[in-house]
Amino acid sequence: MKKFEELKSLIAEAEKDATAFFEKGNKAAGTRLRGALQSAKMLAQDIRNEVTAKKNTK
Repeated sequence: MKKFEELKSLIAEAEKDATAFFEKGNKAAGTRLRGALQSAKMLAQDIRNEVTAKKNTK
């Protein structure tokens, strides 16, 4: 559950950069957003693996 909370926090933090990029055209915010999304992708994959492992042990 800890990793899921980390993912939620990461997405909430990335929202500021998403707004700056899409509404204001800030290119640096777009770069930060892409980085945050890559981190979210890796964290989501870790969560998926954890869920699968837990499911298969029962």
